Amino acid sequence: MPKFAANLSTLFTELPFLERFQAAAEAGFNGVEFLFPYEYPAEVLAEKLQHYGLQQVLFNTSPGNIAAGEWGVTALPERVEDAHRDIDRALEYAIALNCPSVHIMASVIPEGADISLYQRTYIENIRYAADKFAPHNISIMLEALNPGLKPRYLLASQYQTLEMVNRIDRDNVWVQLDLYHAQIVDGNLTQIMREMQGRYGHVQIAAVPGRHEPDEGEINYPFLFEELDRLGYSGWVGCEYNPRGNTKEGLGWIKPWQ
Repeated sequence: MPKFAANLSTLFTELPFLERFQAAAEAGFNGVEFLFPYEYPAEVLAEKLQHYGLQQVLFNTSPGNIAAGEWGVTALPERVEDAHRDIDRALEYAIALNCPSVHIMASVIPEGADISLYQRTYIENIRYAADKFAPHNISIMLEALNPGLKPRYLLASQYQTLEMVNRIDRDNVWVQLDLYHAQIVDGNLTQIMREMQGRYGHVQIAAVPGRHEPDEGEINYPFLFEELDRLGYSGWVGCEYNPRGNTKEGLGWIKPWQ
C-alpha cells in the first residue's frame, strides 16, 4: 500500500505554515514534504516533526531569484558558486531533518541558449551534490516540469530526466516521478512506471487537469496506486495538489489507502 506524504506547501494552506504539521498528523499522514524550508531554522522544523511523529521525506534546493524568473540555478553556467552554496545548505537541512531525499532544482534556460552547455553544468553540479550527500545516505531527486507550468525548464519529460540520471551516473541520483507533469507531457503513465521501475525514488500526484485532489480528472489513480504495489515501489507518494476547498474536507479519496 502506498505511503502518502502531505505536501505542506500546497495542503492545509488554511493554516499558518508551522501549524500544518499538526494538521497533517491529525489527518493520518505519517510523512510530509514541502517546497522550501529555508524561511525557518532547521531546529524549529525538526521539533515539529518530532512532536507530531512525522517523517520529513523531501524538500527542494533554493529556487533562486523567483522575481527575476529563476526556478533553480543548478544548470546556469555563471551560477556554479551559488549552486554549490544552495546544495550545501540543503544538505545541512536534510541532515537536521533526517530527510532521506532532496530535489535539486535545475533551471529555466534562456531563450535561444545552447542547451548542451546548461546540461553539462547541471551534470557536474549534480555530481558535486551526489558525492557530498552519499556519505549521509541521502538521495537526490531530479524532476521534470511541464512547459505549460514552467516554460524552458531544463527537464520537461520523464525520459529526459531518466537520460540525465544515466549521464550523471551516481547511485544516489533518481527520477522524481511527478505523475501530474508526466501525464501532461508524456502520457502512458503505466508504461512509464513499468519501464522506469527501480529508477524513480519519489512519486508525486495531482489530478489532470486542475491539479486538484486525485479523485477527479483523467488519471485513474486507484489503478496506478495498485500498479505501484505490483511493481514493488516502497518509496513515498507526495500529495502535491491544490485542494478544491478545505484540505481536510477533500481528503475522502485517501481513506481506502490509509
